[in-house]
Amino acid sequence: MKITLLSEYLRLGLITVLIFSGLGIGAQSLHAATVKGKILDSKSNPIPGVIIRIKDSPYNAISSIDGSYQIQNVPKGNFELLLSCLGYQEHSKNVVVDVEEAVVQLDFLLEESTTDLAGVVVQGLSVKSEIETKGFAVEVVETQKAALQSIQTNDLLNRTAGIRVRQNGGIGSRVDYNLNGMSGNSVKIFIDGLSISTYGSSFSLNSIPPALIDRIEVYKGVIPAHLADDALGGAINVILKKGVVNNLSASLSYGSFNTIQSNVNAAYRDEATGFTTKVSAFYNSSDNDYEVWGKFVRNILANGRYDYVRAKRFNDAYRSVGGKIDLGYTNVKWADQFFLSYTGSDDYNEIQHGTYMSIPYKGRFGTSQSHVLGLTYIKEDVGIKGLDINFNGSLSKRNEVVTDTVKWNYNWFGELSLGLDGNPILTSSGAQQGAPTMNHIDRNVATFRAGATYEISTNHRIFLGQSFYSIDREEQDFMKSAVEREFIGTRDLQKSITSLSYELDMFQSKLKGSVFGKYYYQGIDKMDPLLVEENGVSTRIEERTQSSRNTTGYGAAFSFRVFRPLTLLASAEKAVRMPSEGEIFGSPGENIVENLGIRPELSNNLNLGFILGDFENRSHTFSISGTGFIRDTQDKIIQQINPRINDAVQTNPYENLGKTKSIGFEGQVKYSYGNSLRAIVNVSKFNSQFNTKFDSNGNVYTNYGQQIPNEPFFTINSSIDYTFRDVVKSGSLLRLSHYFGFVDRFYTTWLEIEDFRTPRQYINDIGATYTFPDRKLAVSVDLRNVFDKQVYDNFAVQKPGRAFYVKLNYTIGNFR
Repeated sequence: MKITLLSEYLRLGLITVLIFSGLGIGAQSLHAATVKGKILDSKSNPIPGVIIRIKDSPYNAISSIDGSYQIQNVPKGNFELLLSCLGYQEHSKNVVVDVEEAVVQLDFLLEESTTDLAGVVVQGLSVKSEIETKGFAVEVVETQKAALQSIQTNDLLNRTAGIRVRQNGGIGSRVDYNLNGMSGNSVKIFIDGLSISTYGSSFSLNSIPPALIDRIEVYKGVIPAHLADDALGGAINVILKKGVVNNLSASLSYGSFNTIQSNVNAAYRDEATGFTTKVSAFYNSSDNDYEVWGKFVRNILANGRYDYVRAKRFNDAYRSVGGKIDLGYTNVKWADQFFLSYTGSDDYNEIQHGTYMSIPYKGRFGTSQSHVLGLTYIKEDVGIKGLDINFNGSLSKRNEVVTDTVKWNYNWFGELSLGLDGNPILTSSGAQQGAPTMNHIDRNVATFRAGATYEISTNHRIFLGQSFYSIDREEQDFMKSAVEREFIGTRDLQKSITSLSYELDMFQSKLKGSVFGKYYYQGIDKMDPLLVEENGVSTRIEERTQSSRNTTGYGAAFSFRVFRPLTLLASAEKAVRMPSEGEIFGSPGENIVENLGIRPELSNNLNLGFILGDFENRSHTFSISGTGFIRDTQDKIIQQINPRINDAVQTNPYENLGKTKSIGFEGQVKYSYGNSLRAIVNVSKFNSQFNTKFDSNGNVYTNYGQQIPNEPFFTINSSIDYTFRDVVKSGSLLRLSHYFGFVDRFYTTWLEIEDFRTPRQYINDIGATYTFPDRKLAVSVDLRNVFDKQVYDNFAVQKPGRAFYVKLNYTIGNFR
């Protein structure tokens, strides 16, 4: 299915929705007043399942998962509104409705309570707790406090148990995510359930400031059906704030290496019609000229000797700018959410070196742009009670240019490398990384995801989901002659995943479970033009290769609350991942070459875990959790590991590694004292081994049983923060924080020699945030890598040392 066909489907769907929109708006005006709003807890988290009713009347509602409620057809008069929910204090409020067809907006904050009834403790669950007790190995990362600091979204993830964010340098560099020994494209990133690949390389998690994020759901090993994708090792689902209360907020951060990070977002909703608009924008830039040193940073002298140096990165600047606008309706009769959206982004990224740091580049850089049109429709109780539907689709145009035309070799001081004769040394192939290039890569991408959930009864429901992804890719290298450019091939890829699940919630939520199946399909269409001679006449023909693959996967997740503080979790999945576009067709900007023969990954994943707590004693709260896991993988896809780190040309394809097995555990301890002190310590350790014993000739692999290189396998994170109140001014808040991270040493190649091994890493960050009494203005300062330690990541690429940042946050109104 080509994009033109899919675009017709989307256009038809849009017209249909708009027709129903008009009917819905017209019908809405026939009803009496509507009482609606949101219900939050003391930490501004939405509370689902709250019963809202008008006393001595049939009018009532139950709040949804985002805390919203709506009571329609309320006649004129004076009423008492009653709110009740297990685990929260009851609440009441007098309401006056004196105008028909009015919309009365009432938001509430409920205080938590614990009531002991005949020895049984009944306590309400937050959205975070609700997600984390469904049986999946999942962690919910909250962003409220971090939104005020000068930290990126990836920093938040890097401090979470079992997650290691792999980054090739500073801001804007390539990022991979490692979850319990599974990394790279095995871990999928979603924005509100839609794959982030839709938006292109100029839109990444680092481009989205924590201030725009409600929460981040991190699924490890086993992926629920509603995130229908080929995520073999895990999924990171970023849930953006859905604020529909009039709001305007902005932040600006400046710090070391001339780093600027800024964002602005606004929301407006017309209460009478439900018309809603949301706008957000960001700008990030950095010179990334931090110092690097140590055994991986050396200049190669004319006589071949190594001169180990301490130098600044000089070809690593980064800039990204982007924004999103949503126009639509929220909480109207015909839709809970209906949005048409446009997302645009642009970035410029200099490339300092290849896979390794051994040979610095100068003049090699990439640019990219993306334009995305989207449609979102969500509605509960469609036609019949208990049937909910959602649709999220997009068409995007993505452009990427990789430029590399400088023909000289350079050292780590940014100077021309000189030979024994004192003359500058030319590169072997005419540019920094291979032949000179101005390669334009154009992609047309179509993505949609649709799902329907039906609640059979209070304790049982089913879900059916479908996702589709299509990409048409063309390349033109303008450094090649006009004749050569006539012989540039095309690369098309399509992927679809169908998922079906059954969920249960029984014995007063003591037992929760989900059983699911998934069907995967991928089609590849490759075209290469050829010049053939027939009877002395040259003719251009097209050589086309088409292939398709399909397979199935399945899994289950269960949780059982043994008693109130202890919940046991178990999940398993036969997981599948199809190779991605970049792994199949290559990615010049990331030094990745084509491998059309790469095979899908398959993995049997198992998680066994527990959550113990929360234990509460007056103001003290304590909890502990842990998970053991196995990842038994076949045809694991990794980037080829090349030990020849002094090669100037460092373009490595992705390849299938064979059988691997990762066995490990992770644990986390949390403690808090009232609303002042909060401390978290987590640890993750696994043994990820090459598990293929014999090659095709029956010989034993020399790497059999060896730890897979370039993967940190033992990490510890801890964070502590304390909030002082009424500092300088009454009503103000001063929050002090400290973060510590440990990464054990790991080899970067299969050769287990010291030259290819990173040192142990100890990272300390400290920060302070002062929030003024009116809660509109907050100022934060952060000192990263306090002791200026060497921090390494992918293939021993060094990350920034000590850095200082200051950030201003200003808000008018609040997201609710």
